[in-house]
Amino acid sequence: WNRAEKLMLIYIVRHGLTEWNKLKKLQGAADVSLAKEGILLAEKTGEALKDVKFDICFTSPLSRARQTAECVLGDRNVPIIPDKRIQEINFGDLEGSCVRDAEGNYIDPQVEMFFRDPVNFKRPENGEDIFDVIARTKDFWEEKTSDPSLADKTVLVASHGCAVRALLQNIYHDPENFWHGCVPPNCCVNLVEVKNGKTVLLEEDKVYA
Repeated sequence: WNRAEKLMLIYIVRHGLTEWNKLKKLQGAADVSLAKEGILLAEKTGEALKDVKFDICFTSPLSRARQTAECVLGDRNVPIIPDKRIQEINFGDLEGSCVRDAEGNYIDPQVEMFFRDPVNFKRPENGEDIFDVIARTKDFWEEKTSDPSLADKTVLVASHGCAVRALLQNIYHDPENFWHGCVPPNCCVNLVEVKNGKTVLLEEDKVYA
């Protein structure tokens, strides 16, 4: 493309699978590392994106996101910058609780609300609600997409299920339909193009498995 019209590409990746994902536990702000399968999936994603010339990476400070970024980037020498604004929602007192029982039913009505009707999910004790996450990810989004030094760069963003959907609200503008059909799958890629102040979602929830 013509470099004169500056084009920014943002690859937003959700982290790979963790042990808590497998146990269906709410991990939120808890710092849980990737499981073996999560590392393999992140490496596969990196392999699929090996021809992408990333200039910079922003990651949630939580290790599962950072590990995912490192696996995706492989031996590419790209600066990885942690940013708390793209960290996962903090579930406060709900952290670590199981989402569903053995039959697959939601255990806690408040957790069910988070997945079924997130705009009405009440902020847990010591935690955040959806709008807290939308606000801080919006702050990150606006800062990065309007930064002239990033205007022609290819950016990797490593984040989390809820935080990824919150980031994409900057394109969807539809909090009532927050999940857009699902929680983003592990290691899925959402590709966004930013050109002349306009943002376009080129790929949604693509999994390279």
